Amino acid sequence: MSALLDRLPPVRGRLEAAAPLAPWAWMRVGGPAEALFRPADIADLQAFLQALPNDIPVLPVGVASNLLIRDGGVAGVVIRLGGVLKQVRTEGTTVIAEAGALDRSVAMAAAQAGITGLEFFVGIPGTIGGAVRMNAGAFGGETKDRLVSIKALDRAGRLHEAPAASLDLRYRHSALPPDWIVVEAIFAGEPGDPTTLKARMADIKAERAAAQPISVATGGSTFKNPPGQSAWRLIDAAGCRGLRRGGAMVAEKHCNFLINTGDATADDLETLGETVRERVLATSGIALDWEIKRVGHALREMSS
Repeated sequence: MSALLDRLPPVRGRLEAAAPLAPWAWMRVGGPAEALFRPADIADLQAFLQALPNDIPVLPVGVASNLLIRDGGVAGVVIRLGGVLKQVRTEGTTVIAEAGALDRSVAMAAAQAGITGLEFFVGIPGTIGGAVRMNAGAFGGETKDRLVSIKALDRAGRLHEAPAASLDLRYRHSALPPDWIVVEAIFAGEPGDPTTLKARMADIKAERAAAQPISVATGGSTFKNPPGQSAWRLIDAAGCRGLRRGGAMVAEKHCNFLINTGDATADDLETLGETVRERVLATSGIALDWEIKRVGHALREMSS
């Protein structure tokens, strides 16, 4: 047992020391978590946070579809919500989803119940907690369009309920406090025909498969679209399509995606991303902002 595990409170879920993160991260890179916690339920997570020493950092993750975990790993406790807090239920035209529910599961549950307005979620990789924090959107819809309210736990385990209007949801932005962990989201839809909704979702999945490199180790869009611009067009114009660094490559199919071709490190991917930013700035004068969240420590930081 690690020294950190000895300092952690008892849980009903699972705690693991030096837990590998790369095998389930979408990029398939990154070092281990000092400790990984998979809570049994929301009450288990709340009790854990209430008893956790204040000096131990926490990082909540869903399925790491929009994360680049650095090679040195993550200090403190990584709280994995994906695959655990994944319940989705419907009431009339309302959908209530736990934070670890896959976005596509929410879309499918809504369609099955004859609720329209959430079909776009079927084309977004990741979980609802991350979708709320970054106001995820695609295929003509955004999280803010249907979000009613959320429940979240802060670092001390206090439960907060907040209406969507208080979150200042904008393009890839929310005003959620950094220490809040979303645990539940409520969405409002409208009555719809399940057959029509499923056909629309099939179209979205086909469109995504045709435009994005979904069958390789990658994440979501790497960079945010600047106002009035498309990041991929700027990257393409800068001559970066197919650009490589080690085992990392700018996707040929959609050049706002970085690919792990098989043996990339997180450093390869991050360095390649920074090279893309430099070339876009040089050719267009526009500084791209990362959409993928980079977490953890680089190996060079740990050795310096």
